[in-house]
Amino acid sequence: MADSNNKASKRRTRADRRAAEEALERARAEEAARERRQQTTIGIIVVGIIVALIAAIGITVYVTHHKNAQTNVTADSAYSQLQKVATKPAKADDKGGILISKDGYGKKVSGAPTIAIYMDPLCPGCGNFNRQVDPTLKAMMDAGQVNLDLHPMAFMDQLSTDSYSSRAAGAMAYIADHDSDPNHLLQYISNIYAQDFQPEEGTSNYKPVSDAKLKEQAVKAGVPEKIAAKAFGGEYKPWLEAIDTYTPKRKDLWNVSGQSKGTMTTPTVTINGKMLDMNQVSTLGLSLKQAILTSLGLQESQIGKSGAMPTIGASGKPVSLSSGA
Repeated sequence: MADSNNKASKRRTRADRRAAEEALERARAEEAARERRQQTTIGIIVVGIIVALIAAIGITVYVTHHKNAQTNVTADSAYSQLQKVATKPAKADDKGGILISKDGYGKKVSGAPTIAIYMDPLCPGCGNFNRQVDPTLKAMMDAGQVNLDLHPMAFMDQLSTDSYSSRAAGAMAYIADHDSDPNHLLQYISNIYAQDFQPEEGTSNYKPVSDAKLKEQAVKAGVPEKIAAKAFGGEYKPWLEAIDTYTPKRKDLWNVSGQSKGTMTTPTVTINGKMLDMNQVSTLGLSLKQAILTSLGLQESQIGKSGAMPTIGASGKPVSLSSGA
């Protein structure tokens, strides 16, 4: 009887240990689950703060979204990789710029300054810039007062759920290569930046945009149906990825003031190769249109008037925004 009691006691002890161990494992699992939920909540809060800050300043810091694997690539190496991309737009130069003027693609108007614009289709600041300044830029280009150098980028793909940036930006390159009228390209860009079309960035706020919807904007811009139908095939995506690695490493495009100093933001605008300081534009309380005209040395009454050329010419330094002289 005593032996039976001992055996029963041992069985109970083993059962108690197993029960205790199982209870401990459940407690550990619950604790781990709580920690994961806390980390997820913190992550959502941080992302929300970042998105709010981006919306407030109206520019997008490229470094925030850049792939970690690309951060150690040098500018020279990134440039070399860009040149090796198999399928590149014929109208784009070696740095990804698509030059247009009143004379067409790739033809600079002699004596006219060149305005370069670096943009992502999803970037809210780029949309704001386009809506404020595009009519002025178009009028000046058509009058031969400026050349435009367009740099489509697609680094904000990860802030959509359907690679919106690379599809919309790839179409810019395709349209440039297959439609000889630069005004069609400019109008397509304006159409996708329209306030009632440009989607909101961020995977929680983004609403998918089909190729068909983008195609509609291209056709509305005057792009022939046959060209618009093939503009979203994605053949330039590797080129855009190489552009997204190389362009932010160009120190000539890094901000020279403000909290984003030493990084590239979009939109980035240069005039005859010199940065337009967006932080200074804001500090001085200037509109983007005023800032562009002041930098060029052109009066508003001269916009679109043939023969009324910007004072800085094709190679002059932009006029200081603070002095106006």
